[in-house]
Amino acid sequence: MASQKKLIVLAIGGNSLIADREHRTVPDQYAACLKTCGDIVQLLERGYRVVITHGNGPQVGFILRRSELAAHELHPVPLDSCGADTQGGIGYQIQQGLDNCMRGWPNPLPVATVITRVLVDADDPAFQHPSKPIGSFLDEETARAHQEKDGWTVVQDAGRGFRRVVASPIPREILEFSAIKRLIDEDFVVVAVGGGGIPVVRADDGTLTGIEAVIDKDLASSLLARKLNAHLLLISTVVEQVYLNFGKPDQKPVDRMTVAEARRYIDEGQFAPGSMLPKIQAIVDYLEAGGGEALITNPENLGRAIAGKTGTRIVRE
Repeated sequence: MASQKKLIVLAIGGNSLIADREHRTVPDQYAACLKTCGDIVQLLERGYRVVITHGNGPQVGFILRRSELAAHELHPVPLDSCGADTQGGIGYQIQQGLDNCMRGWPNPLPVATVITRVLVDADDPAFQHPSKPIGSFLDEETARAHQEKDGWTVVQDAGRGFRRVVASPIPREILEFSAIKRLIDEDFVVVAVGGGGIPVVRADDGTLTGIEAVIDKDLASSLLARKLNAHLLLISTVVEQVYLNFGKPDQKPVDRMTVAEARRYIDEGQFAPGSMLPKIQAIVDYLEAGGGEALITNPENLGRAIAGKTGTRIVRE
């Protein structure tokens, strides 16, 4: 029988596992993960059910860089396999961290990671306009060689060199949804849709194929929250609150906003495309589909934000 506890879909950023440039090793990432797990366990102690999603941008970047360095003797790793690898690796760290943070509980909750594929449309317009940078900076000669040999789309990035860009299609269906739902109903803490999910397309004959693309993890988390009828979509990021005029002398924190206000701020260009904008768009999608409410804050303030003491709360009206 399904629990009646309130359900939170909690999206944590892949960058939250990287404290700084000097602490990027796997043990360093686990130390950062353990700290976040301690914050998550506080939510579990308060009686919430939690489904955890996560980003994987830095971790995929590390795999791609290793592939580049080893290209003289090893095969490259396709992007869909990078997603699968990082779902497993980060999921393992979260499972381990939560288990250790629940140490001493009389009845610790079971934790499981679901390697999650997400269906996208093969004719999504994003495939005609790749925009998501991945991998290392390259000199022009190397970039053009990849473009010619491997079919990459490459762009110059603000004078810092060339980078590969891939499509970021809209998530349409979470293929492992039934498994995720059954685990939640059995009171598992579930880690799912890591990195936005492994992007796959379906051919006319029903065959599924992984593709070279990156799904926005906030949009995928929103889709999951909608499918689960979650009470709360909680997006954890590097800032305690959303700001208007961010980075300017007159920046102002936002405690609460409605969907209408969020849409107005989007139209005003208040949110950066590669940062806050997809988070706000994901929340608007969730709320307009009937979601309860949404919060944006940083990991250390998860509990305080839920209690209404900080963070930015977004509501339908």
